[in-house]
Amino acid sequence: MMARKLKKSKVSICVFCEGESEQAYTDFLKSKFQDVAVFKRPSSTGLFDDADNRFKKDPKYRDYADVIDEIWFFFDVEEKDIDNWSKRLEIIKRLRRLRKKPQIRVRLLMTTGCIEYWLMLHYRLFAPPVLTVPEKEQMLRQVIKEEPTYKKGNYIATARIAQHYPTAVKNAGIVLQNLLKEGMPSLEDTDERNLWLCKNCRTFSTVQEAIFFLESLKCE
Repeated sequence: MMARKLKKSKVSICVFCEGESEQAYTDFLKSKFQDVAVFKRPSSTGLFDDADNRFKKDPKYRDYADVIDEIWFFFDVEEKDIDNWSKRLEIIKRLRRLRKKPQIRVRLLMTTGCIEYWLMLHYRLFAPPVLTVPEKEQMLRQVIKEEPTYKKGNYIATARIAQHYPTAVKNAGIVLQNLLKEGMPSLEDTDERNLWLCKNCRTFSTVQEAIFFLESLKCE
């Protein structure tokens, strides 16, 4: 008689978002991958300091550390935040140690300048500068050209764009790999690589790595 195969429990992920558009995209992922992952995100926006405070003081998060598998930060990489890396890394290390074995995985879903660049990768492969206000506004106009109903934080429009995520995963992977020629330490998601990405502010996104992880869960 064959032994019955035990069903693996879902992965538990807590997501902290910089803005409403990141929240809308997270909600799409929550719906799309509900068979393999359980998502928890605060209703308000906030990143590293917010996560640090919640896991220190809020019982709903502090007690959740025993079962959580990953903590995600979904945000834009901008020149004004370069000096914040050391403080952010301290928080990342604290969050990893909320549970000893295994430690909690902290994943950075980063996109240069604005999330609209990540959204445009759902349609085409390119890597223009996206740091100045005019560059960000131009990227927003390009998204609206593809999806006229798009507004920041609009779930329906964001989900319509996000349906093309396999294209974005492929395009973002190519853009990231091209940065190896510009000095990026490695493709592997390490603190050293993420430091390089945050301080050099080249055009890129790492959101695809989180989606690749979710896709891999479907194959298990």
